[in-house]
Amino acid sequence: MLERRSKILIVGGIVAILLTLPLLIDNDKTLTIAILTFIIAALAASWNIVGGFAGQISLGHAAFFGIGSLLTRLLWLQGWPLLVCTLLSGVAAAVAAFILGFPGLRLKGIYFSIGTLALAEAIRITVGNVLPTVSALPVEALRGYSLESRYYLSFAVLVLTTAVSHWLTFSRLGLGMMSVREDEDAARAIGVNVFRHKLTAFTLSAALAGLAGSSFAYFHVSYYPSLAFSPEWTFDAIIVTFVGGVGTVVGPLVGAVFFVLVRDVLAANLVGFHLLIFGVLFIIVVLLLPGGLMEIWDRYRARQRPLPPSPVLSPPAKESD
Repeated sequence: MLERRSKILIVGGIVAILLTLPLLIDNDKTLTIAILTFIIAALAASWNIVGGFAGQISLGHAAFFGIGSLLTRLLWLQGWPLLVCTLLSGVAAAVAAFILGFPGLRLKGIYFSIGTLALAEAIRITVGNVLPTVSALPVEALRGYSLESRYYLSFAVLVLTTAVSHWLTFSRLGLGMMSVREDEDAARAIGVNVFRHKLTAFTLSAALAGLAGSSFAYFHVSYYPSLAFSPEWTFDAIIVTFVGGVGTVVGPLVGAVFFVLVRDVLAANLVGFHLLIFGVLFIIVVLLLPGGLMEIWDRYRARQRPLPPSPVLSPPAKESD
């Protein structure tokens, strides 16, 4: 009970600090880094639902991020309310995943991964051909541009994605996804509808990715439609998830902070070599911490946990003469 209260206080304190950050810090660079961190953390947490919880390694997650991003950009510039654009982006990404998941999830293992990657690339090329030009904000929108509103939108998407992930860890649906991840045959034997849980995880993760894409479209002044469909978003989300801790709730958040801060520091000081050095750091983290950075916390808790008392052996009874 005490540990639960401590967690609530810690989480509440972090949320309170992040909510007041734009009011306390008048620094565009800091807010920009925070927004990018929120976006990549939300995208990684959404991928973690299908890849970490359900065990389906999708390499086409950028397609749903791009669908949400493009829809928000088109509708918002036409005067639609931002909240409506964001919600519709999540719905559109979910519908696309539901339709594509019916045939796609019949594939297993590497075939599913390659299939999702090929499909996402086909969508990216199509969008690039249909919408090849850059989209810029009109003068009226530029005058009212504010990083604070972008900050709070991306933060809200991250909070929602994290809340969904936390709910899944204790829900019957989430436990069913995890059983599918561990062993499909065993899950099917105990009555779990394997395909339905896969499709639900795929659709839910796509919806949350669409919301993250919506915040990305709202953040950028100059917007290239095909950029949001780049496979880089998929691989960044996977890297962040595995660095932080795949299949955990907090892992994608920790991994996103590590990813953005280390990448930006290396890019600022080691121009031309930062990607190579970051790749080496990623390999080191994966080799030393197979469970991600969250494994450090797990090891610490294991050391702090008191050892069970050793059983007291009573002396042997004396034999009677």
